[in-house]
Amino acid sequence: MDTGNKRDVKSDILDATDRLLARYGYKKMTIDDLARETGIGKGSVYLHFSSKQEIALSHIDRIVDRLTARLRVIAAKDSAPDERLAEMLVERVVFRFKSVQHYTESINELLASIRPALLERRKAHFETEARILAKVISEGIASGTMRDVDATATAMAMLTATNSLLPFSLSAKELGKLEEIRGRAERTARLLIYGLVTRNES
Repeated sequence: MDTGNKRDVKSDILDATDRLLARYGYKKMTIDDLARETGIGKGSVYLHFSSKQEIALSHIDRIVDRLTARLRVIAAKDSAPDERLAEMLVERVVFRFKSVQHYTESINELLASIRPALLERRKAHFETEARILAKVISEGIASGTMRDVDATATAMAMLTATNSLLPFSLSAKELGKLEEIRGRAERTARLLIYGLVTRNES
């Protein structure tokens, strides 16, 4: 039997979630809305997700999964560790911005009613990102191009420093235009990496 065109209902539900969060926000969005937007029955939604909260968090997970896939691609490049690190720091900001730029509210405002679960999930996301960055920092240390630091702690500090540019507390509109965000991220990344890179003392 040909299953090449089999519908990915779970992905379709998350696509619908993205549109409805932008249109209604989390509180006003209902399972009925999601079913109608996806073109399936309400019961079919519950076959894939146990609750509206799980759907919203899975939507955020999917954004971060796509981001971490991008970070791993950058981390595997042949360029110098400091160049890869800078690109990764910029990418984590720009990718998130692009993913939610159609929302009129910040992520924190949009998902305020499930904030504890969101923060717990966000902590896990940051830990995943930190591991990817730490691997590149460790390569830099091993090659002698970066100072001998705690790679994991340094990676977490870099994430913390760039988190102010993410659309958590401010909406994409409040943060500014994409190129402005990219420019801020690039300047921040350069500043962070400047103190990490070793230099010949003459």
